[in-house]
Amino acid sequence: MVDYSKWKNIEISDDEDETHPNIDTPSLFRWRHQARVERMEEQEREKKQLEEIKRNNAKKAQELKEKLTKQDGNLDELKKSLDEVEKEQARLRREEEELKKKEKMQPWNVDTISKDGFKKTVINKSAINKKPELTEDQKEMNLKEFIKKYEKILKQYGMLRKYDDSKKFLRDNHCLVCEDTANYLVIWCIELEMQDKHELMAHVAHQCICMQYILDISKQLDVDPRACVESFFQRIQTAEAEYKSQFHAEIEAFKERIRKRAQEKLQKAIEEQEEEERKARLGPGGLDPVEVFESLPKELQTCFETRDIGMLQEAMTKLPEDEARYHLKRCIDSGMWVPDGNKGVLDLPPEEQDQGAEVKKDAVVVEEPVYEAVKEKEPEAK
Repeated sequence: MVDYSKWKNIEISDDEDETHPNIDTPSLFRWRHQARVERMEEQEREKKQLEEIKRNNAKKAQELKEKLTKQDGNLDELKKSLDEVEKEQARLRREEEELKKKEKMQPWNVDTISKDGFKKTVINKSAINKKPELTEDQKEMNLKEFIKKYEKILKQYGMLRKYDDSKKFLRDNHCLVCEDTANYLVIWCIELEMQDKHELMAHVAHQCICMQYILDISKQLDVDPRACVESFFQRIQTAEAEYKSQFHAEIEAFKERIRKRAQEKLQKAIEEQEEEERKARLGPGGLDPVEVFESLPKELQTCFETRDIGMLQEAMTKLPEDEARYHLKRCIDSGMWVPDGNKGVLDLPPEEQDQGAEVKKDAVVVEEPVYEAVKEKEPEAK
């Protein structure tokens, strides 16, 4: 049978609400509580003082007993002192018993009825969910392996639209609930935008942001992202207008970033293609024939455009010798001018020439002009 008698004497003054209307009840409870805490602190001080006195007396009694054993000093005085110390110890024991009895009879209250089992709890979450740090090369390799293994179902998820379908698909394919899926969807969105498939890009972008929200929730709660799939789709379907508005705004911002990134990649691809074409055009001396052609004087450009060898040779002879040799060397290094004294013909017929970009292919094969020094006439003899 349960004994309930120990609960019959509990001080509950802090919870009483029957006070005089003219009394400030909260202040009264606060004063009562403060007075009770002060009484408890005073009792604790008395207890500590009593324990200290007991330790000192016990130490003194031990010293006196050792002296009596060694007969060090006046034996009568030592025995008398030892009797006084033992009487004091007996008095302290009685006082301690009274103090314990007083504590036992003291009513329980909110401060003594229970105590904290633990002051604080520390959970080392990092040790539970700790993952090894990967280098950028390792991350890229893992992403390639992930795409190779799951690309088919990744595309299936990207084509879904209804929240219930996405939730069921991720629940059945929990391997997709990870950072690699979000990275793949970003890459796919950029490729679709570069191919001018804007509507399909917007469709996949929606799925990408759903996955990103799931990953963000898992980071905030520090749990496995697979445990956040149900909660995300449940919230997005029943969320208030402000949450949905924020969600759609994030999608629009993401699509804008995709468009900007796709434009940058297209521009970079064009620049790389132009650079490859320029390298392919380089002549034997490493010069670009297009750049050389644009740097020539107007008369020489007309000669190359009309493919008139005689006009070209005549124009070269009209230029100052240093300038002519400068342009001649650049034309040879770019492949526009192919010196060959035995031919003097064009590599290609005029109708096949493509002006500018194909100047190297249509190089003029001519004999290099020869500059001869003109001797001054001797004065006639008178």
